[in-house]
Amino acid sequence: MESDGAAGSMLAHVLAAPDQLRAAAGLDLPSLEPASEVILAGMGASGMAARVGALVAAAAGGRAEVHQGYGLPGWVEAGRPLLVAVSYSGDTEETLSSIEDASRLGLSAVVVTTGGAAATMAAEAGYPAVTVPGGLQPRAALGYQTGAVVRILHRAGLGHDPIPALTEAANEVEALAGDGAGPGVALGLDLAEALDGHLAVIYGGSGAAALAAVRWKTQINENASMPAFAGEVPELDHNELEGWTGRPAWGRRTVRIVLLRDQGAHPRVRRRLDLTGEVLEGNVGMAGEVRAQGSGLLSRFFTLAFVGDVASVAMADLAGVDAAPVPLIEDFKRRLREE
Repeated sequence: MESDGAAGSMLAHVLAAPDQLRAAAGLDLPSLEPASEVILAGMGASGMAARVGALVAAAAGGRAEVHQGYGLPGWVEAGRPLLVAVSYSGDTEETLSSIEDASRLGLSAVVVTTGGAAATMAAEAGYPAVTVPGGLQPRAALGYQTGAVVRILHRAGLGHDPIPALTEAANEVEALAGDGAGPGVALGLDLAEALDGHLAVIYGGSGAAALAAVRWKTQINENASMPAFAGEVPELDHNELEGWTGRPAWGRRTVRIVLLRDQGAHPRVRRRLDLTGEVLEGNVGMAGEVRAQGSGLLSRFFTLAFVGDVASVAMADLAGVDAAPVPLIEDFKRRLREE
């Protein structure tokens, strides 16, 4: 894989994930009142940070719901949750509308951003803001955003102190990166070659691996400018599994599946993932698998996601695609603004 140019620049951001996780552990946070419920609003990579935060809170016995859309759901007026609004750019219109709703309803809120309209709205509403380092594509700043979210949740009384978990995740990802030549990089490059020219389908067991599968999917979409799909075990065993049997010749020729394995998943989920791979053989192509590293949920998620980040950049390189810009998405947003 080339180490210079656009692909090299995006790969450098991928390899910087351990630094982001460590930096997030040292972000300045505001004082927050304890919250029994939290709603996390965010889209795209910011939404992924929100989803990881909700997963961490749930694992620790807290209640946090993710909202990806405009406004806020109807239950918040009676439930009075804390809103954690995450917008890296500060200009995500769906998330801005969530902040606006929270202010109108008199809810407590905290904003994670680099600036933009979100920072302005937070200041006007008297909401605290956590400022993360800017200058990146939002998808290249997942470590900063996730670290900020999980630390805010802890500050609000949901979950354990995440700093040891962030440190473990940084160390495990760093071992996979190995200064750009580690085992995680090598595996990502191998999987990119297996996926090149095929429809990528990523399957993971519920929890960290399922969320990492979504991260793989969106990274392939944005970095490699290619379609990809993600599925979650056990749900896909009740429907999608059958969908690969109708055209096996097409599936073997066109589709390549990656299995994401997490030792922290429920034993029956792990068994289901094994069996899913077994029954699909012959109906689709199998690209390979990735195993989570570390004991904590953050480490398991980020190690699975890291290999996918590498693979997506390598897929862009193989296809001759610039991994950094997303012109169609930017044009779409421009057309919305012009309306």
